[in-house]
Amino acid sequence: MKLQDKVIAITGAGQGLGRAMALYLAGEGARIAIIDINPDHISETLALVEQAGSSGKTYCCNVADEAAVEATFEAIAADFGGLDGLVNNAGIVRDGLLVKVKDGQMTKMSLAQWQSVIDVNLTGVFLCGREAAAQMIKTNSQGCIINISSITRVGNVGQSNYSAAKAGVASLATVWAKELSRFGIRANAIAPGFIATEMTESMPAAVLEKITAGIPLKRMGQPDEIAQTVSFLLTNDYVSGRVFEIDGGLRI
Repeated sequence: MKLQDKVIAITGAGQGLGRAMALYLAGEGARIAIIDINPDHISETLALVEQAGSSGKTYCCNVADEAAVEATFEAIAADFGGLDGLVNNAGIVRDGLLVKVKDGQMTKMSLAQWQSVIDVNLTGVFLCGREAAAQMIKTNSQGCIINISSITRVGNVGQSNYSAAKAGVASLATVWAKELSRFGIRANAIAPGFIATEMTESMPAAVLEKITAGIPLKRMGQPDEIAQTVSFLLTNDYVSGRVFEIDGGLRI
């Protein structure tokens, strides 16, 4: 796929990794469908996309809401005349131990903590992937779907909900690669390690130093390094059904 004038939808594109992906792909000539739940953030991303010399449109959408997702992808296809790629990037964290005992008192991860992450990080990926595939099939665009997983998909302390969801979206990519290949649609996943974003910048310096010390390359990844991988997966038409670990050599 040549990215010039292609239509790429990115969820969670209002900030962080999603915004970095939007700007990187815009710089390669792609037109960007900017999806996020925060209207102010997506407006800022659109302005930056236009500054990068490309064009885009914004869509305020809760990816866990089926009706909203259906309407959003129908609107994208109508506005742009089709859809060539989707990056399923939107996600949230609600960390906590499964069961915690302190000073004789027991607390448990609540169902609300579990469900909120599963709804956005797993069900949202399913819904957006389904609707993107449907639009690609309608227009025979032979596009590509990329799910953003995480190094934590193998299991991370305090993240039962997040780890389960990120393992799920990696599996979805391999399933979709098999199911959608007959339509010429590819699917892959990216599992980032620790990346320098707004989320990690808010962490205590001592914690960041400890994390960085454990990374073989001795630094955190940059958002553009994930965006570069997105570009590679969109443009290489023979890559499908794979999970790419972009983590500086770290294993947790």
